[in-house]
This record gives sequence, C-alpha cells and structure tokens, in this order.
Amino acid sequence: MPVHHQRSELDHPIEEVFAWHTRPGAFDRLTPPWESVEVLERTGEMWDGGKVVLGLRKGPAQLKWVVKHTAFEENVLFRDEQVSGPFGKWVHSHRFSDLGGGRTLMHDEVEWEAPLGALGNTFGAGFIASELRRLFAFRHRRLANDLELLRRYPLTPGMTVAVSGASGLVGTALTALLSTGGHRVRPLVRRGSSGGGGDGIAWDPTDGTIDEGALAGVDAVVHLAGESIAGLRWTPEKKRRIMDSRAKGTLLLSEALARMSPRPAVLVSASGADYYGARGNEVVTEDAPSGTGFLAEVCRAWEGATEPARRAGIRTVLLRSGMVLSPKGGALGQMLLPFKLGVGGRIASGRQYWSWIDLDDEVGLILHALATPGLAGPMNAVSPEPLPNAAFTDVLGRVVGRPTLIPLPGLAVRTLFGEMGQSLLVEGARIVPRKAIASGYSFLFPDLEDSLRHQLGKPEDGGGEGG
Repeated sequence: MPVHHQRSELDHPIEEVFAWHTRPGAFDRLTPPWESVEVLERTGEMWDGGKVVLGLRKGPAQLKWVVKHTAFEENVLFRDEQVSGPFGKWVHSHRFSDLGGGRTLMHDEVEWEAPLGALGNTFGAGFIASELRRLFAFRHRRLANDLELLRRYPLTPGMTVAVSGASGLVGTALTALLSTGGHRVRPLVRRGSSGGGGDGIAWDPTDGTIDEGALAGVDAVVHLAGESIAGLRWTPEKKRRIMDSRAKGTLLLSEALARMSPRPAVLVSASGADYYGARGNEVVTEDAPSGTGFLAEVCRAWEGATEPARRAGIRTVLLRSGMVLSPKGGALGQMLLPFKLGVGGRIASGRQYWSWIDLDDEVGLILHALATPGLAGPMNAVSPEPLPNAAFTDVLGRVVGRPTLIPLPGLAVRTLFGEMGQSLLVEGARIVPRKAIASGYSFLFPDLEDSLRHQLGKPEDGGGEGG
C-alpha cells in the first residue's frame, strides 16, 4: 500500500502546534486554494470519533467524501479515516513529537489506495502521489507561516473580533486565521442571513440598521464589506452600489462603534490602493495625495466615513490594499483560465505597475494592524516588489507553464470593459508598503513567483516524500 510522508520541524512548542490543529479554522487554513472543497456536515469532534462530510468538485464532477476521526491522543496524535469517498483507502495520521527547546516535529502520514483496485493503481497511482506531494507541501508551509504570524503579532488571548465581509475572499481567510489563534470571530451578517450562527451581528447597510447591542463586548473590528468592483462594465447603477456600500456601510458601522461604551480598541477598515489613482513610475507611499478617477473618489469617501470612530478615540487603521492574490477569487482567479489555455499576455503597453499582495500577507497585515498599538491611519497593503504588467505576466506564465504571447491592446480593454477596464487593467501605480515595514511587518511573500507557486501549488522542488 502506498504511504505518503511529510515532515516539518517547527520552532513552536508541541502544545501550541497541536492546539492549532484542534481549532475551527484549521481545516480552512490547510485546504489548498486551488481545490474546491466544502464542509457539508460535521458531527462530533476529533477527540470523540466525530465525522466530517466533505463536498469535492473536480471539473464537472461533484464527489462526497465522508471521513471519521478514529484516534486522538493530546499532543501526540490524531487520525482520520475514509468511510466512503474517492479513494480505495485513506488513513491519515497526524503525529507530533517534542524535539525539546520549544520545538516540534510535525509528521503527516497517509496510507492510501487508488479507487478501482488494480486498474486505478495502474493508471492513477502516479497522479495521486504527485497531488499528495503538492497538497502536503502547501499544508506544511501554510502551517509554519500561520504559527509565525500568530507569534510575531500576538493579540490579547481570547479576543473577540467583529468582522464585516467575513464570507469574502479576505474575510474567510482572516476568520480562519484568528480562530486558529484561539480568538472568537463574530461576523456582521445581513438580517435574515444564515451566516454566523449564534455569533452573527445583524446589520443592513442598505437600510441603515445595525444591532448595536450585539456589538457589546467586541474588542476589535475589521471592516471588509463592500460591493465588488469587478464586472464587465460600470453602469451608473453599479457605480452607485460601489460607492454606497463603502461610504454608507462604513459610516453606519463607525457611528455605532463611536456610541458604544466601552468601545472596541481598534478598527481596521479596508480601503484600496486605487486611492492614489494612476501614477506611472512614481514610487508611492502613504504620504502621497489622492489621485483622480472614480475609484480614488470612492476610497476618499470610504476612508472619510471612519471619522466618527477615530474622533471617538478608536485607533483606526485604513488598509489600502492592492491586488490580493489567490486562485479562490479576485483578479488572479479571473486570470488563471486564459493563462492556462495559453492565451494570456500583457495588457496594453505592459508598462503600468501592478501593486499586488499575497492573500496570506493581506491577512497577516490585518493581524499586525490589530496587534500594533502605535499603528493608525493609512497603511499600504501591497508587496514591497510591485511589477509592471508585462513582468507580472511573464512570471504567471512561467508558473503555470504556458506561453504569454497574446497581448490585449488597451483599445480592446476600453472597448470591452469601459471605465472599469481602464482603471483596473490599463492604469497603474507603483505603490510600496513603507508604513507596514517601518512598523515591524515582515512579508511572507515579497516575491511574486514564490507567492504564485505557493497559491497555485507549483513548488519547484515538488515537496514531500513518497513511499
């Protein structure tokens, strides 16, 4: 029977590493972003023989995978086994060994068999072994990174953090990271929504309503909600929704926080690198004035709407985020298909700068903002290495292993996408994270190729051990 092994030595105590795995966000943090996996049902816990039903999507196929926890010894081992699903057999043992000096050996051991018996082993075993190496290389790096983030930027133990936009790309990752750190996340959810369970805080920015009583006891707030700026074109109605969802929603929340007693200590409110407008080759820091254009106008109104919270003495951080990279959504999610098909290429001149940030650094910077008492005002959430579009395109093509020879002329972008395409694709700004670095943040992924290889599961060394 084939056996896959993946081992990592972690500079963290065994109790900390084991506890991380037992918390609600661990599954989400360890699920690779290139896979479509959903928890359909969960009964019991890993220490009492609990069962998890997963929904897997592979192309047009949808599969159900039922896994049961069959062993648990605190700080030593837990094991899960397939009850039914895509493998002939699956037994996954998570083993933990104390190396002394506050260090831990993490060892994943997977005994598996391909489906369809001998036929599956003949034609599918090599592919499965390769996918397991890819999966566990990602999991071990993500684990090491998350443990390091939680140590570098520690919050008060057991904090309660309210998060708007918790079901979005960034919000989902942040919620999982905070929960693995032992913190409680309370999502802001629209009235009638099923999200958030008993922890949800009801609000409706459109109606201007929020359950202020439910905010009581919240230590910090992260505000990420807003109408997506993506789409084929910005109609007048779409632009109104973009503006209102940010300005009105932020004002509603910040006024409610200002009325609270006691108030949360900190508000981290999303903004956008579009605040600066098109800047050519100019190196842009937080001191630069706002630019022109619709998105710059939106960002000014968005940031201005946090004033009630700031005036009430709540430390307020404005996160001016660039292009957040993850195959689960955002710009990268939309770019992947044409690049994989070999029809990706530079956009317009290719000289416009794209200021990007890995999703793990985006949530890392939010954690840093929550944990750093002296940090306030605007902070650029971008990699320290912005790239011209042509260079970005070359790196992405190299990582996915496809040529990037088909350019998209600026005229075609404007014809197809109008003002939206001009603002998001043709124009650019060379933005750097001066305040983040000066305040002590250390980037996990300053290099674009390293970020893309991690997010897409394309490690150069292949990762892991087969057997």
